[in-house]
Amino acid sequence: MKHYQLIILGSGPAGLTAAIYAARAQLKPLVIAGLESGGQLMLTTDVGNYPGFEHDILGPDLMTNMRKQALRFGTEIIDKDATSVDFSKRPLAITANGGERFSSDAVIIATGASARWLELPSEQRLRGKGVSSCATCDGFFFKGQDVAVAGGGDTAMEDATFLTKFAKSVTILVRKPEVRASKIMFERARKNPKIAWRYNTIVTEVLGENRVSGVRLKGADTGRDEVLNVQGLFVAIGHKPNTEIFRGHLDLDKKGYVVVSDTTRTSVAGVFVAGDVQDFRYRQAVTAAGSGCMAALDAEKYLHTIHQT
Repeated sequence: MKHYQLIILGSGPAGLTAAIYAARAQLKPLVIAGLESGGQLMLTTDVGNYPGFEHDILGPDLMTNMRKQALRFGTEIIDKDATSVDFSKRPLAITANGGERFSSDAVIIATGASARWLELPSEQRLRGKGVSSCATCDGFFFKGQDVAVAGGGDTAMEDATFLTKFAKSVTILVRKPEVRASKIMFERARKNPKIAWRYNTIVTEVLGENRVSGVRLKGADTGRDEVLNVQGLFVAIGHKPNTEIFRGHLDLDKKGYVVVSDTTRTSVAGVFVAGDVQDFRYRQAVTAAGSGCMAALDAEKYLHTIHQT
C-alpha cells in the first residue's frame, strides 16, 4: 500500500485546482482521476464564462490544460475509479480498480455530481450539440432560438426563466399533470410571456443529425405522438452526487451530498470536500475550482498541524 500525504479523488475543476495548490505546497498529491477523467466539462463544447480566456475554450481543452498544469507542479495522476474507502482509522485508506490500495494522511473528495438524463440514445448522441444539462453554461449559445426544458422541479423553472434572456421561446415539458416546483418558482416562470407549457408530456426522441432540430413527444394521457421544433433541449431533472462509496463513512445529507462543516471540512478529521459533490446550488466550473483551492489550503494547514504534534 503506497502512502501519500494527500490523495485527491476526482479530476474536474475542483480536484485539479486542489492538486495545483497542493503540489505547489510540496505535498506531492496523488489524484485518483476516475476512468472518465475531467468531470462534466468533458461533455461541454464552448466555455465562455471561465475567467482568463478572451475567446471561448472547449470544455475538454480546459480540463486538459488544468491536468497539464497539475502535472507540471509534480502531481501524480492515475486514471482509475476509487471503489471503496476506509476512514475509520489512520492512515486513511482508499481502494481503486483492480484492488490497488493507497493510504494517506489527508483526503480531498472532489468526485462531483452527475446530471440525471432522460436515458435516450438520441439524447446521448447529441449532448453538446444542442442537448445540455446546464442552462447557465450554455444558454448564451441559443440567442434568438426556440428551446425546450424537460423537467417540472425548481431547477427546470429556474433554467427556463434564465433561458428567456437569450432564447426566442422556451417550452417547459412536464411529464406529470402538474409541476413539483415550489410555488414561488412556478409563479415566476408562469408569468414570463416567453415560456410555454406542455403537461403530461414525455420526450421519446431528440431529433437531428449533427445538431438538435426538434424533439419527439408523447402524451402521457393520450398516447399521441407529435414533434416540437426546437434547436435546443435542456434536461433539468436534477443531479446525483457521486458519493455512494462514502455512504457510512461520511455524513451525507438526504440527497446524498457531503455535509460540510466550517468551509471544506467533513465529519471526519483530515477529509475535505470540494466542488459539486457538496455544492447543489451553484454547480459552476469556477465555483468548483474556488472550492478546490479552499480544500487544498485547509488540507495543507491540517497536515502541518498533525506533523507538528
